Amino acid sequence: MNQNAQPDRAKILIVDDNPVNVSLLERILRHEYDLRSAYDGSVALKLIAEQLPDLILLDVMMPGMTGFEVMQILKDDPVTADIPVIFITALDEGKNEAQGLDLGAVDYIHKPFDIILTRLRIRNQIELKQQRNLLKAQKMALEETLSRVKLLEGIISICMYCKQIRNDQQTWQQLEQYISEHSEAKFSHGICPACAEIHFSQYHLEDHAGQGKK
Repeated sequence: MNQNAQPDRAKILIVDDNPVNVSLLERILRHEYDLRSAYDGSVALKLIAEQLPDLILLDVMMPGMTGFEVMQILKDDPVTADIPVIFITALDEGKNEAQGLDLGAVDYIHKPFDIILTRLRIRNQIELKQQRNLLKAQKMALEETLSRVKLLEGIISICMYCKQIRNDQQTWQQLEQYISEHSEAKFSHGICPACAEIHFSQYHLEDHAGQGKK
């Protein structure tokens, strides 16, 4: 079931063999999230393969395949390993919660559902997932940027007279051409005071001499 799917809303998959529980969770969550539901583990795995949810609400005790078995399959697959899973259960034994948390569950919701606590627990996990997604996207963008940056390193052979550089092909290049090809630097040309004195002082003197003759 997919109710009023919107691309900007988080996607939650509800997995429970009891239609009453599924219906109740849908009523609690349908105004904030895009929902899909499955009544057994095998169908849930097919739905997850079709579209990765942002969060899975997974019943522990189900016929055929238990929630713990579904969880183990998810964690063994790198594609689904990072999907947060909240177990929903009527069991009130600490060892069962410990087993689920040891498998990688992020939280537990107990039946009968407390509406306020259910919403808060789910909202907290969705926000954490969104923050992780943002950090992952920022990391990928940074790595992509760094991959485009070219660095100059090691010993570079440079002519002591003309300042040309010997490149990897053992041919000689102008300094600015070599640096442009091996970095993100761009060049603009000017003239320093010392060079201006050397290269232009004679023209300056000749100009003044010419004016004196007039």
